[in-house]
Amino acid sequence: MEQVQYKVVGVRFKRAGKIYYFDPDQWDIVKGNYVIVETARGLEYGEVVVGPKTVEESEVVLPLKKVIRIATESDAEQVKENKIKEKEAFEICQQKIEKHGLEMKLVDVEYTFDASKIIFYFTAEGRIDFRELVKDLAAVFRTRIELRQIGIRDEAKMLGGIGCCGRSLCCSTFLGEFEPVSIKMAKIQNLSLNPTKISGICGRLMCCLRYENDHYEEARRHMPEVGTEVETEVGKGKITEVNPLKGTVKVEIFDSKILVDFPPCKVRVLSLNTDKEELEEETEELQELERDS
Repeated sequence: MEQVQYKVVGVRFKRAGKIYYFDPDQWDIVKGNYVIVETARGLEYGEVVVGPKTVEESEVVLPLKKVIRIATESDAEQVKENKIKEKEAFEICQQKIEKHGLEMKLVDVEYTFDASKIIFYFTAEGRIDFRELVKDLAAVFRTRIELRQIGIRDEAKMLGGIGCCGRSLCCSTFLGEFEPVSIKMAKIQNLSLNPTKISGICGRLMCCLRYENDHYEEARRHMPEVGTEVETEVGKGKITEVNPLKGTVKVEIFDSKILVDFPPCKVRVLSLNTDKEELEEETEELQELERDS
């Protein structure tokens, strides 16, 4: 049975934010336009980053909401005013947090386009009882108040920064959503398992560990592991290193003790000779790093 298709445009509300689909309705919308749409939070102002296209029903969240209108200059001015008010709200909220002695760090403040709600983003070690804080803020701003606790990866995405590569953080420039990253990815890519070398400024594993992981996994699938005994054209030996990028394995020849590089097709696997205790130690180390990250 054929799926129903929908004409949509992709709208983003924040830089490097998630893209949401909306029905363009009768509007002649192109990529780069700014539009006003209705969301669960109320009216919002967003940029069209995906021009009109047709998608399958499985790619949209129904009911698909329509674009209310293409944004005007007055809408853009409203957004600028909201930005100014957000800075003022940040200062006021910070004072209220100190007044109540709450163990929380205010990260960002966001007004919805129509100012029907103000969202305060914060980080904290545990759960915070902020009921009195909400009452104080509601009395000051006389609108709906939402306090939203976020993780440290979200904090880095909101605030931005420079990574160890010298470039702006991926999460704050182009990554729409966070994807799972694991220590195993670093191991497959022969990277250092030192947390300080493979963690971002947020203290979590760097997002870029995932970028080339599929390629490494595919390459390693056809290569024997370190510790494998093999037979080569110059004698039997043991694999001491695997290089997925070059497509070679380094073999220590038993008789001569020399190290020779071979493509995987030029070695014949005899047996896996990795020390059991060494494997257990490595597994334990990986689990510990996973917990720390």
